[in-house]
Amino acid sequence: MMDKNKKILISISLVVGLFALLFILEQVMPSSSMLFVVLKKGAIFALVAVSMNLLNGFTGLFSLGQAGFMLIGAYTYAILTIPMADRAAVYQYFDGGIIGFTLSVPIALILAGIIAAIFAFLIGFPVLRLKSDYLAIATLGFAEIIRAFFQWDVLGPITNSSNLLRKFPTFSTVLYPFAVAGICIFVIVLLINSSYGRVFKAIRDDEIAAEAMGINLAKQKQLAFITSSFFAGVGGGLLAMYQSSIQASAFKASMTYEILLIVVIGGVGSITGSVLSSFLFIASSEWWLRFLDAETYIGSFHVPLMRSGFRKVVFSIIIMIVVLFYRKGIMGTKEFSIEGIGRFFRRLFAKKKEAQ
Repeated sequence: MMDKNKKILISISLVVGLFALLFILEQVMPSSSMLFVVLKKGAIFALVAVSMNLLNGFTGLFSLGQAGFMLIGAYTYAILTIPMADRAAVYQYFDGGIIGFTLSVPIALILAGIIAAIFAFLIGFPVLRLKSDYLAIATLGFAEIIRAFFQWDVLGPITNSSNLLRKFPTFSTVLYPFAVAGICIFVIVLLINSSYGRVFKAIRDDEIAAEAMGINLAKQKQLAFITSSFFAGVGGGLLAMYQSSIQASAFKASMTYEILLIVVIGGVGSITGSVLSSFLFIASSEWWLRFLDAETYIGSFHVPLMRSGFRKVVFSIIIMIVVLFYRKGIMGTKEFSIEGIGRFFRRLFAKKKEAQ
């Protein structure tokens, strides 16, 4: 067994090495490179997918309200960080809006999570009494109601109604979303490995047995729901920074389905699976297969099917193949670990020696 202090030292070294690599890449590659698009968006979706996995994979609550909590977080961040000098231009149809102050980015991101958590607390009482598909339908309905609510003209002085929110601070470096997402995921991992995480898993495995052991099901489900929503709200704030403008109409149910797909592909109940599949999903959907949308000619011969929209067809086929051959996801319920990586390389070198 590897010494605990040694594992911590190796983990810290890997994190420092990752950020050093990202810093070097930013110095030698153009900022418009698709690699940075994938890294930035992948880090954001990794956080949101892990937050959803905390609820769906580790607590056994089938929720589809993630897009709604991301919307709340994105709007909270944007509303609170638009500079006072730019509010008249942003809220041009509502006399500059009614928010008369501006907060710093870190505080606004934390508040994005807190406001999302407050909404989760309020709706948790009625919806968490439901189970399985009924809970999924209720939370999906909540997300759709929130999307319509934020576009309501009466709330225009705050949310700018159906108009864009813009001119708020964004990030220009890939290090920022990686740092924020990394810290949040680390906190989620600590929670899962704590006594609270063991309670969540007990509820997932058998609610009746968990209740017989003295676990307060309503309280623990509420805790998991609020925690997941908090980190989804932070992810929404990061997404607003990435996009540089937001509009409620973009937070459709399809966004939740994409996040759920990431969780399923990575493995329901695997943190590293959700992180890995987030980057693979974004890279495949927005970078690696993009050439399929361009009409291609070989001499005078037109390559059939390759045209706008064909990328999505191929991407869907790839997803079907992955799901067929990896029914529990890429990682299943397993996690990457320092010891696991060490065992992999020891077995690899052992096989090479046997072959020689």
